[in-house]
Amino acid sequence: MRKGSIIEMVTARQVFSMRGHPGIEAKVITENGAFGVALATAGLSIGEHEIPFLYDGGERWGGMGVTKAVDNVKNIIGPAIKGADASKQRNVDDILIELRNKMGAAKLGGNATASVSAAVLIAGAVSLGIPLYQHVGGVNACTLPVPGAEVGGGNTRYGHGEGGGDKPSFSFQCYDFDTFADAVYAGVQVQKMLQRLIKERFNMTFPGRMFQFQFIQAGMIEHDREIWEIMTEAINRCGYEGKVGIQMDSGACTYYDKEKKVYTGIFSRGEKTRDEMIELYKEMVRDYPFVILEDPLDENDYEGHAILTKELGIQIVGDDLFTTNVERLKQGIKVGACNTFLLKVNQVGTITEAFDTVLLAKRGGYDVMPCGSRGEGVALVDYTVGLGAGTTRGGAIGPAADRFMEIEEELGSKAKFWGKAGLKGSKFRE
Repeated sequence: MRKGSIIEMVTARQVFSMRGHPGIEAKVITENGAFGVALATAGLSIGEHEIPFLYDGGERWGGMGVTKAVDNVKNIIGPAIKGADASKQRNVDDILIELRNKMGAAKLGGNATASVSAAVLIAGAVSLGIPLYQHVGGVNACTLPVPGAEVGGGNTRYGHGEGGGDKPSFSFQCYDFDTFADAVYAGVQVQKMLQRLIKERFNMTFPGRMFQFQFIQAGMIEHDREIWEIMTEAINRCGYEGKVGIQMDSGACTYYDKEKKVYTGIFSRGEKTRDEMIELYKEMVRDYPFVILEDPLDENDYEGHAILTKELGIQIVGDDLFTTNVERLKQGIKVGACNTFLLKVNQVGTITEAFDTVLLAKRGGYDVMPCGSRGEGVALVDYTVGLGAGTTRGGAIGPAADRFMEIEEELGSKAKFWGKAGLKGSKFRE
């Protein structure tokens, strides 16, 4: 058998994603039999500045089928990168970017390039016989991030049906512990406690292990303060005050009315101006153990995000604000908007472009918070360790937690847990 990391075959298929609509799964195989598989799927909150995906249109799958993108992988991208070296990521991505520049991102499909690029990264690591996190970060890849135990989202409790989708969503962020495994244990404990308190408070039962706030029906609560209070109580009842905090993805742009310049329905019924939102966030950080806020304002409001970053003193994360885009992050760094960006490879189209954004963030004093909501799966765990990220969205429960703990065990005495220092913001430097 021939040996080497040269790409021999590229294929793809349409798969059914966790989002309830199709995603594109790409597979890259090298000459030595190594292969990488990666999925790209749309998110619940999609920023207007993200690279466009290619969808089939029509009635089937609500127009979100991806067979056209699959064909592009098989007939255009595959032949173009066949013979390239999978261990040289930037060289392969340059080919993908050149194709995109010639055809146009919308015609080639950001989902096509993102899935192939991620599959190449994995295939490259396997062909070299090294862990993916080492392929990404080299010998410095030894630090485990502060994980979050996700507890759900949704907006049915507001009773108006306007905007929002699955936002706001919440996690327990487990930070002041000696090891990642200790943080995972804490995440499981506070999640169980929250379930118990919800049952006591609202006389509710819910399917599965994870409480989902979409099961709170209209009229059961008047304001999300009741959620913040019960999450705080869960932390305190477990004895984790000052060790576990609350992370929230507001998804604020999904509630923003651009014509009226108000936020309609977020956190409670009614309208809120930007100034009212800022005052509410100040109250949240003052009265409840919030440690991370993601997308707290509209995706084009750099000034507002800069105000919050300066005044709140906690980790402020830009997702829809930055969309893993170098130029948008440059603008944010210039004015001090946020101190962290959310990493999603398929927002920008290739691994190289995403990691270039990471490099810019580090140079600008920002951190990166990887997020696996777009189909990256456990590979995102390796990205997180390889990039030395201080925090990750989720990661304290399920397969991601298992992979993080596997890496922690594999690294042995070399493994470091970021702990409190993994959180950005002046509040955590006191």
